Amino acid sequence: MTTSTTVFPSAISAASEASTYRYIMNRIIQFAFFTIMEFLPYTWATAQVTSPDTTAVDVHCHLLPTDYIDHLRQHDALLEEGFPLPKWDVTEQLRWMDEAGIGTAVLTLAAPQPHGAPKENAAIVRRLNEEAARIKVSLPGRFKFCATLPLPDVQAAIDEAIYALDVLHADGIKLATNVRGQYLGVPELDTLMAVLNARRAIVILHPHKPDPVNETVMQQTPLAMQEYLSETTRAVANMITRNVPARYPALRIVVPHCGAYLPMALPRMKALTPVMQQNGLVGAIDWERNLAGLYYDLAGAHSPEVIRLILSLTTPDHLLYGSDFPYAAPHILTASLRRMKQYLSDEPDLAPWRDAILCGNARRLFGDTTASQPNVAAKTMIDSFLLVRLAEIEVYPEAVNTYMEAAHRVMQASLAEERGVICLFPNRLKEDATRIRILEVYASDEAYRHHITTPHFLRYKAETQAMVKSLVLHDLTPVDSATIRQLFARDF
Repeated sequence: MTTSTTVFPSAISAASEASTYRYIMNRIIQFAFFTIMEFLPYTWATAQVTSPDTTAVDVHCHLLPTDYIDHLRQHDALLEEGFPLPKWDVTEQLRWMDEAGIGTAVLTLAAPQPHGAPKENAAIVRRLNEEAARIKVSLPGRFKFCATLPLPDVQAAIDEAIYALDVLHADGIKLATNVRGQYLGVPELDTLMAVLNARRAIVILHPHKPDPVNETVMQQTPLAMQEYLSETTRAVANMITRNVPARYPALRIVVPHCGAYLPMALPRMKALTPVMQQNGLVGAIDWERNLAGLYYDLAGAHSPEVIRLILSLTTPDHLLYGSDFPYAAPHILTASLRRMKQYLSDEPDLAPWRDAILCGNARRLFGDTTASQPNVAAKTMIDSFLLVRLAEIEVYPEAVNTYMEAAHRVMQASLAEERGVICLFPNRLKEDATRIRILEVYASDEAYRHHITTPHFLRYKAETQAMVKSLVLHDLTPVDSATIRQLFARDF
């Protein structure tokens, strides 16, 4: 029923400074390890893994056609990202996909963004998108693509987005974290986001070289080792503080590289939001609706521990396999996928979601209505994971009665119309009528995400926003989920 300053139900939200430091260092070390592995002998890198058996969908791989490389060379931009661009050929990618057991790959243009004056930029982007469309058509079922846009020219980007989605039948849009210093989340991009939202677009994010950047620091620690994670976190944070995902809820936004630093950064952002609001530095942030549309690819330094960190922000149905081809040697990527399949089979809490993470989630995201749902064991696991929380709300004294009336209306509508809402039970403290406590129980996180998009909830939020002085949400762990079902006697 409520959204705002949620306390995440995970160890991350209460992590000590030491554990936060360990998390950051582990992410840097894992990225460095993944890069170094490319240069190690094949036999060592592929030891101790099982053979592939599930056809995967790869949502994070890049095309670097000859036209693109020639364009960058003309603008002396081949090393703009601080490291050489790899060679790419669609035939070689297909060969690797067949070897690794990947059925479909979603192509996006690599970094850097094309250069040139607006007309030149728009022209090369158009040619690259048409080349990606030709690959998709010539190899049906093997490739999808997300179109590049000629930013920072917003109108040209809108024109290209419409052409790519409506004419070329692009499967989504790729957006750089920034283009020439124009970062995602800035107001000037709102018109573009509205166009993409109207088409329910999938948006795949990818880090680019930050602007401005300290070139000396970049030379000492290459972008891919650490700064790309910071850059992704920065761009998503910018979008959230301006409520971009919440204001354009039809967008499905894929965050790359295992969520970057978001599992650590978002709890800190939420904790500091009240202070920043008191100083007029940020406005209201709808955390739940902003996070609801985010998906996360597992390209790069994935592991069971990293996946569990991401699950402090989202649910398993929002996790997607990604390879980052061709930025590591094919045998390294094959070994990485085999390792993922192995631990997704071995870890009891992740095993029910193995096939969904490898392929099912991506197939459903990209519109395949025949994609199978998680197996019975996974459904049982979902059923046991009720979402239970206690909302602590303080309203202004003059608004108490009006607020309670609005709360009563949304409670009645939610219980009557939403099977996934088990309980919404508002109460006032006897000693202080301005302090309200609402017990909320949802059948699942998915049921909650649906709840906050309903017309009656949105009406409640609009009616009560100015009445609420403070709001804190406490996520609770049910001692006995089965007893909750009996208490409320609801069929869900």
